Amino acid sequence: MLIIADEPTGNLDSRSGEEIMKILLNLHLQGATIVIVTHDPVVAQYTERVIRLKDGQIDSVVHNGIYKLKKV
Repeated sequence: MLIIADEPTGNLDSRSGEEIMKILLNLHLQGATIVIVTHDPVVAQYTERVIRLKDGQIDSVVHNGIYKLKKV
């Protein structure tokens, strides 16, 4: 399964945004591949890897590592 989420928490209050991220995280832990587009560094903390773009090119790649992820 592939899920593409463009600013999934963009118009939500912080509590609802956290719930959405927990749902996406649990789907990932069940095997789903999830691509999230966001400007929110809090959302990025839920991911295994952050790919930053600048001027349409990859600027940096940060591996957060699966060890930080846990079922919530």
